[in-house]
Amino acid sequence: MNGVILVSGGMDSLVTAAIAKRECAETFFLHINYGQKTEKKELQLFQKICEFYQPEDQLVVNIDYLQKIGGSSLTDDKLAVRDFAGQAKIPTSYVPFRNAHFLAIATSWAEIHKIKNIYIGAVEEDSSGYPDCRKSFYHSFQKAIDLGTKDETQIMIKTPVIDLSKTEIIKLGKKLGVPFELSWSCYKNNEIACGKCDSCVLRINAFKKAKIIDPISYEIEINWLE
Repeated sequence: MNGVILVSGGMDSLVTAAIAKRECAETFFLHINYGQKTEKKELQLFQKICEFYQPEDQLVVNIDYLQKIGGSSLTDDKLAVRDFAGQAKIPTSYVPFRNAHFLAIATSWAEIHKIKNIYIGAVEEDSSGYPDCRKSFYHSFQKAIDLGTKDETQIMIKTPVIDLSKTEIIKLGKKLGVPFELSWSCYKNNEIACGKCDSCVLRINAFKKAKIIDPISYEIEINWLE
C-alpha cells in the first residue's frame, strides 16, 4: 500500500504521518504553502519531518491565491489572530474551503503516480469547528474523486484521527514515537508559540490532559503539572 500524506507541520498531521508510515510501504509527503502567517515555520518543520520519516518523495506546492482571496485571520493581514476566548462556532481562523484545495492537489499527485490513498489529519470532535474538517465533507469529497478521476483510478481518503480528541491524538503520538518538537500549532508566531491563540490553547490543554509536557516553547509561562 502507498499513500500521499498532507503534512502541514501541525500536530494532527504529524501523528497522521506516523500512522501512514506504519500502514504504507511507500509514503509521499505533500506540504502546501497558502500564504499563512506561519508559513516560514511550517515549511521549516515539514523539511525536518521529511528528514525524520524519510518518505519516498516530497512535494511543496504554493497556492498563495488563498492569501489574496483573504477572509481568514491566518492569511489576511487586515485581520488579527485573536486570543482564545472560548470556542466559537466557526472562528476567524477558518480559511474558506481550504481543505478542498489541499485534497484536489493531493488527488492530482496521487493519480499521476498511481497512489491509492490520501491521508489528512482532520479532526472533527475536538478541533476549532472548521466545516471542512467534518466527516461528511470527506465522504462527499470521496465521491468527487471517484467521479472526477479516470475509471481505473482508485484513490481513498483516509482520516485516521478524525474521531479522536486532541488529548487522544497526543497519547497515540507518544505511543508511535512521534517527534512533537517538530510540530507547530501557533497561528501568530514563527519563532516562539504565543500560547494564547485558539490553536495554542487547544494544544496546551490537550498536553495537560494527557499529562505530557509539550516539548515546544511558549511566550507565556505554563504550569504543566496543574
